[in-house]
Amino acid sequence: MSSTTQALPLRSVTMTRGMVLLFAFCCGAIVANIYYAQPIIELIAPDLGLSSSLASLIVSLTQIGYALGLFFLVPLGDLLENRRLMVITTLVAIASLLGAAWTQQPNVFLLVSLLIGFSSVSVQILIPLAAHLAPEESRGRVVGGIMGGLLLGILLARPVSSVVADLFGWRAMFIAAAVLMAAISLVLMLTMPQRQPAHSATYGQLLRSLGGLLRRQPVLRQRAFYQGCMFASFSLFWTAAPLELARQHGLSQSQIAIFALVGAIGAIAAPISGRLADVRISVNVTERFANT
Repeated sequence: MSSTTQALPLRSVTMTRGMVLLFAFCCGAIVANIYYAQPIIELIAPDLGLSSSLASLIVSLTQIGYALGLFFLVPLGDLLENRRLMVITTLVAIASLLGAAWTQQPNVFLLVSLLIGFSSVSVQILIPLAAHLAPEESRGRVVGGIMGGLLLGILLARPVSSVVADLFGWRAMFIAAAVLMAAISLVLMLTMPQRQPAHSATYGQLLRSLGGLLRRQPVLRQRAFYQGCMFASFSLFWTAAPLELARQHGLSQSQIAIFALVGAIGAIAAPISGRLADVRISVNVTERFANT
């Protein structure tokens, strides 16, 4: 990148309220790409000639792509300059979303669904960067605020997708998402601080270290299992619910959107949890000094 578009170096950037809001918006917008297709499968499948069983692969492949991105792409955040990596993955997301909007082939749509999930893991690079920038006493609040934006993106993606598909057709949703990603890539290029990780491990060593962490950290295994179960339940419900509401109860896409909006209330919990984490850190630090 040229010097005219380079962001401020990492050491000169602090997590102001505006920066937290920007990170939260970017995370929410990026992660929403994974969920746009869920409530409108009923519209996508017949248009592409997908059977009911193959239509379910749209959601599954998107989530599989996200899992593959977590395993293979996120570790690169410890090796490559973070801003450049995020911009590249966002460009892949733009290409994938446009492919979903324009393709007439069911197999191609399934492939780009996998790529949409794979390229959406850039949020998992952005959140650790925010935690690194934030001072310890406010780190929980900062991460909680950004996670609130991420959760809002997950929960609002469905009603937004339903309304847009109802008014303009399902392909319009993917075109709009690609335009939004183009805007975000420009914002990231101009405002996101540069961070070149000081890591000596190779890519292969980073991948192998994941297995070592699971073996050595029982708490990590427990929480990974809990979160996996919760995420599976969440995905199953929101995959089946729109189909049930449309087929059995005759709801339109706009009516399904109103149903999905109820779930957005849950995003309020993330900032509250972050503030509670900060309080706990402050109490622990106070107790430590009191005992010395």
